[in-house]
Amino acid sequence: MSLFKVFDTAGTAMNAQSVRMNVTSSNLANAGSVSGDPDKVYRSKQPVFSSFQESLNSQSGISGVRLDGIIESSAALSLRHQPDHPEADENGNVYVSNVNAVEEMVNMISASRSYKNNVEIINTTKDLLLQTLSLGR
Repeated sequence: MSLFKVFDTAGTAMNAQSVRMNVTSSNLANAGSVSGDPDKVYRSKQPVFSSFQESLNSQSGISGVRLDGIIESSAALSLRHQPDHPEADENGNVYVSNVNAVEEMVNMISASRSYKNNVEIINTTKDLLLQTLSLGR
């Protein structure tokens, strides 16, 4: 495996973690949303990734991480009885988003660390390539 392919692989991984961080940010921003209609309440979303390897020619290929999509959680919504809430339905109930703030914070920390690890991979590879070039002096 060429050292240059490391940049492609780490780049796709960094892009994946960036998407993961954006989805987590959206979830946290909408964590407290409520509505009187369960179909209008924000539902937690999660990105789905897979690994891939695409052959550029007969001898080599690029491997990395691909975003397959962003799915909505099917977890149940919380129901609260708050008849004085402006969004309450005719029974005085509001539906609360199914975002779990603790899980989202864990996702954010994990995505941040993974992103930093991939930056370190790129920096280490760059240093190795520069050292290799300096061998010819």
